[in-house]
Amino acid sequence: MNQYTERIYNGVVKENPTLVLMLGMCPTLAVSTSATNGIGMGLSTLAVLVASNLIISLLRHVIPDEVRLPAYIVIVATLVTAVELLIEAYLPALYDALGIYIPLIVVNCIILGRAEAYANKHRPLLSVFDGVGMGLGFTISLTILGLIRELVGAGTAFGVQVLPKSYNPIGIFVKAPGAFLVIAFMIMVMNACGKKTRQRELVTSGCDGNCACCAVHGMEDGQNLSGKGDKS
Repeated sequence: MNQYTERIYNGVVKENPTLVLMLGMCPTLAVSTSATNGIGMGLSTLAVLVASNLIISLLRHVIPDEVRLPAYIVIVATLVTAVELLIEAYLPALYDALGIYIPLIVVNCIILGRAEAYANKHRPLLSVFDGVGMGLGFTISLTILGLIRELVGAGTAFGVQVLPKSYNPIGIFVKAPGAFLVIAFMIMVMNACGKKTRQRELVTSGCDGNCACCAVHGMEDGQNLSGKGDKS
């Protein structure tokens, strides 16, 4: 796997922003009442992610460190405004469904997080692939989440009646509690497939997060102290 395909795999599976990193939960839970809404929000975020990663990577040697976060927000806000106007012009039904959550892409942790953690430190092409991977991971998660909620809660998929008319929809799945139930199930499946986060790897290796009481940590401190003593 080369570094470009690794960026795609990283965003879709290894560090999926929704199911592993748990970022962007507000739009994830709010707009995923249907598969159409999920894919619409996901693709909007993907477009902003790719463009912002590219621009920030190109300007990474130009933007001073002292003002990089405000600069990122200005760049992202400009891109989000363009995406919002395009959706309003060409997809008015989707625009009405997503509502306030389109402009809120500006403060989405996924976008600012990738700008700070990756695009600011890597070449433009790698940053583009990182944005594609993260955006696809977010889109796939939202689409599956919306599809399950729509199917169980309304008996439809992408607005088309799928289940028989005799099916009695479970209305809670198109409401807020249903979003929590479905995403918990999706995370459970992800964990069952063995997709480990850094935290799970530490726990598996015997780390409980309490460094002060850790024997290894204490031994390392002792070695550091003894080393300092020898040098003095």
